Amino acid sequence: MNNDAEAAYEALIQFLYRAPVALIQLQQEGTIEMMNPMASQLLMPLAPHGDLGNLFSVLGPYADDLQRLCAGFAASHGVICEGRRFNITSVQPQAGAPTVLSLGLLKVDDGRLMAVLADVTQEVAREQRQLANRLASAARVDGLTQLPNRAGALAMLQRIVQRPRQAAADAGALLFINLDRFKHINDSYGNEAGDQMMVLVAERLRSTLRASGRSPGEDTVGEVAARVGGDEFVVLLDRLAAPAVAERIAARLLDRLSKPYQLGGHELACSFSMGIVLLDAGMGHADADDLLRDAAIAMTVAKSDGGDRYVVFHQAMRDQAIQRGGLAADLRNAVERGELFTVYQPVVGLQADGQIDRAAGVEALVRWRHPVRGLVGPVEFIGVAEECGLISAIGEQVLAVACADFVGWQRQLGAHAPRLLAVNLSRAQLAQPGLCDRVSAILAATGMPAERLQLEITETLAAQGKDIQQQLLGLKALGIKLALDDFGTGYSSLSSLHLLPVDTVKIDRSFVSAADTSRHHEVLIEATVKVARSLGMSTVAEGIETVAQAAVVCRQGCDKGQGYLYSRPLESAALLAWLTAPEPVRAP
Repeated sequence: MNNDAEAAYEALIQFLYRAPVALIQLQQEGTIEMMNPMASQLLMPLAPHGDLGNLFSVLGPYADDLQRLCAGFAASHGVICEGRRFNITSVQPQAGAPTVLSLGLLKVDDGRLMAVLADVTQEVAREQRQLANRLASAARVDGLTQLPNRAGALAMLQRIVQRPRQAAADAGALLFINLDRFKHINDSYGNEAGDQMMVLVAERLRSTLRASGRSPGEDTVGEVAARVGGDEFVVLLDRLAAPAVAERIAARLLDRLSKPYQLGGHELACSFSMGIVLLDAGMGHADADDLLRDAAIAMTVAKSDGGDRYVVFHQAMRDQAIQRGGLAADLRNAVERGELFTVYQPVVGLQADGQIDRAAGVEALVRWRHPVRGLVGPVEFIGVAEECGLISAIGEQVLAVACADFVGWQRQLGAHAPRLLAVNLSRAQLAQPGLCDRVSAILAATGMPAERLQLEITETLAAQGKDIQQQLLGLKALGIKLALDDFGTGYSSLSSLHLLPVDTVKIDRSFVSAADTSRHHEVLIEATVKVARSLGMSTVAEGIETVAQAAVVCRQGCDKGQGYLYSRPLESAALLAWLTAPEPVRAP
């Protein structure tokens, strides 16, 4: 061997000797022939009695697997495995001892192997920390929208309320946002479209907040949106100059979110309800969950006020929500126990000679006889029924009972029985698929003639989308009459009345109550009657309470009237007595 070769060989030996990884030459069955100091350092703590004769034996529980791996490698040379990790236990544990080794095996020829061992304990620990961080981050991110989720929002909210305020004007706010009628989108276009809608809403929230130019600071949140439920979002605002800024941001968000959305070839106009909780000094001990609940309560108030608005939370709302929560539980029990009952308010025919036709019809109304509170009016519980999803069940229950009663009256009274039964339809009922089938089943079960049934919907509801129109047309196809309730209070106008598939227009009590004192209201009644009549529709004046009001609606040609002047709502037995009373009530 010449000098250069000797020098190169010596350099190789020195490299192998000083290499920071363990290098081992061994026979096919694991017997160690040579190893460098690093190999001895790594393996010695693992060797029983310090015996480093066989690598596979030193690796203990993994010996059989490694021997099978080597025996199964048929090639004359090549890589058998690399980066194979082993969790190990030292015979004599000591601080800093390796717990995870990485092994690579190379077949040199038919009889010899080379092994490379490395201590990857710290690398594995670092990977585990990174994985834990990624999992923790993922646990706080909504998978659909990539916004922070409920857990992430609560953590940021807690940071805001616990941060010391630097000035009285150093305010924050929590905005709770809910899409009005999101269930309608899912029902009409499918869950996939609903998910896409959530992605579009999230992007609008991001872009609107980004446009504000307010970014988080070292100890602040800035403006952050999060998705906390199916169609529920929150916006966290920090470092506001004044609480009023929160309302300006809320108004901007509502305006931006309410622009039409393009979804699967459809243009959807949506509205949103928003609740605001102001975060100010003195809230350091406030609980984030409680604040989120308060914001949700304010959002519910905004929704019950008609939606498409924001409402700022105040303490009285929480007290009312607690009361409503108790009422909701009682109402659920009431539906099951049959505490709800149906009453009927007469609808009389108005005749030119001042006589009234008592048998023109009745309107079915629901009441609640609470075992403790006594009689609970619909104003108190209908909103609760809508919120807790009971309104459809109650509506169908009222329809079934009323139809059965109506058929019974025909048998009892004959020509003196009411000729038409009016029953209200809720928004929830109209939004449900299969409504026509369920109504048809009730008609069949009770023997109720379809042409004697009039279903009433509010003006606002009738003016909504094509799906509502399709439901209404389906009901008319059964032979049922439709009435537009509370006309004059919603979005429709006389010029668009012909677009609605209704047979009767019910003029709202707010017009009737001022008919005898306001020429303006009388003219509106007159115009409504004329337009309805030209379209082949009949009219009903609601809320007639005085003889003077009755005189006006009669003079303007209303076909029917309803109100306390004629009768309050009556239970079935009392209604029968009213219908057969000897003295008729006269309209002047």
